[in-house]
Amino acid sequence: MLRSLYLKNIALVDEAEIVFSEGLNVLSGETGAGKSVILDSIDFVLGAKADKGMIRSGQSECSVRAEFTCDLELLRPVLEELDLEESDSLLIVRRLNTEGRGSLKVNGCPITATMLRKLTSQLVDVHGQSEHFFLLKEANQLRLLDQIAGTEGERAEVASLLKERRTYAEKLSSLGGDEGERERRADILRFQIDELENAALKEGEEEELTALRTKYQNAEKILSGLKTIRDALLSDGGAADCVNLAHRGLISIEKYGDYAALSERLENALAEIEDIGETAESLAEELDIDEREAERVENRLDEIRSLKKKYGGSVEEALGFLARAKEELQLLENSAEECEKLKVLLENNAKKLYSACETLTKKRKEGAEGFTRRVTEELRTLNIPSARFEIAFELYSEEDLPRANAEGLDRVKFLFSANAGEPVKELGKIISGGEMSRFMLAVKAQLSSIGTIGTYIFDEIDAGIGGKTARVVAEKFADIAKTTQIIAVSHLAQIAAFADRQFLIEKKEEGGRTYSRIRALEEEERTEELVRLLGGDKGSSAVLHANELLNNARAYKRADAS
Repeated sequence: MLRSLYLKNIALVDEAEIVFSEGLNVLSGETGAGKSVILDSIDFVLGAKADKGMIRSGQSECSVRAEFTCDLELLRPVLEELDLEESDSLLIVRRLNTEGRGSLKVNGCPITATMLRKLTSQLVDVHGQSEHFFLLKEANQLRLLDQIAGTEGERAEVASLLKERRTYAEKLSSLGGDEGERERRADILRFQIDELENAALKEGEEEELTALRTKYQNAEKILSGLKTIRDALLSDGGAADCVNLAHRGLISIEKYGDYAALSERLENALAEIEDIGETAESLAEELDIDEREAERVENRLDEIRSLKKKYGGSVEEALGFLARAKEELQLLENSAEECEKLKVLLENNAKKLYSACETLTKKRKEGAEGFTRRVTEELRTLNIPSARFEIAFELYSEEDLPRANAEGLDRVKFLFSANAGEPVKELGKIISGGEMSRFMLAVKAQLSSIGTIGTYIFDEIDAGIGGKTARVVAEKFADIAKTTQIIAVSHLAQIAAFADRQFLIEKKEEGGRTYSRIRALEEEERTEELVRLLGGDKGSSAVLHANELLNNARAYKRADAS
């Protein structure tokens, strides 16, 4: 329900806060006083298109804040979908400035207008605003019908069979579908397996080949380097000759001191230099560049690169693909029997699913028959004497089974005619605003406590009615308000008398400017407002009539409560 509404700089309202009752809230006031401002503000905070024209003249920004209490169990799926924190209360704040920019927040989290509408469509049904017109959407019509008919068990059976069907279909798909499909898939797998097995990929091979290619590409540099090493160490006058000369010089002075250790180091250095030089010479002799081998290395690297690109990006992943391909091929080659089993299971499932859809349709039609009759009767009491209301079911056959979902195969349309001799047509294409409000009132009178929308807003539902009909509308409001909050704009004293909380919207001039003021009426003030609605004055019989209306309303609600 809508607990409170705060407005700032909206049209003629500079600032106002309205705290609503859980039951029936009635807004009344002179024409042009600003009743529509309240409804426009609610529409705005529910996510309707922003209009800079609603900003109070002379101000740069307007804002509306709405606080809702809600059924968390019903709202949880939407909160999860929108990635909003779970809460049984929602604070929605929307701002708009004169440049057309604004902000939207739910419990402090920024969201888009589209997200907001998805959320608030579960909270409020504003009659007269198509964006929140719950019953004009066919999906909601079917949902409402299911509530009336009590189809939970039948829908659960359909959902279970659909889940079973998806499982069978996924298994069959993993086996390649029909025989021709499986054979085509098997041929592809055989080709891929042969290509990879013939390639005989090995982990580490690419690195070895890359090293060889680098060696072949730089052979001249390597030969030159090895020759430089050999000549520097072993040629006449090279490092070996110099060290050998130093060693002989040391030997010549060994008898004059302890130089044995130094002599040994020079001897070892000479041996190491000679070994390095000989090794360099040997490596140079062994470096035989075979053009055919270099070409083989390059071709093999190209082959490995191609296979990596096709089968996963690395040799390891390509080998993993090979292992999986072998497993899949083996499964396909042995799948004929399994496929036949799955096809039989799918055929049996189709029969059960179609039968379950038919059972669901039958249950819905049974619920629709009584529901349409009762709503039509309600409409006649609401001053639409020639009303006709029907629910049309679109025909389907077994060929339509592929489109079955958790709602079964039904597609329904609510059809309506308000005038004698006129055919019924789709609800949204023929019903007027006033008729739609009374239609929704008739529906809600039948739904009682099974409705999921917490707040219904009726904009001048009393247009064109009076007398006995007005009394009937008021009583129906009172009945519905036991389970669903109602906010109604009304010009009828009969309806205002039944309010659990009544608000007066007044237009006043202060300091050369016009303001709309909204206030909740105390009991004694309610009588005065009823007198005004009745067209009387304080000294007239309208006062007695107003008190009589209030007393009758209290008596009706007390009797109904007992």
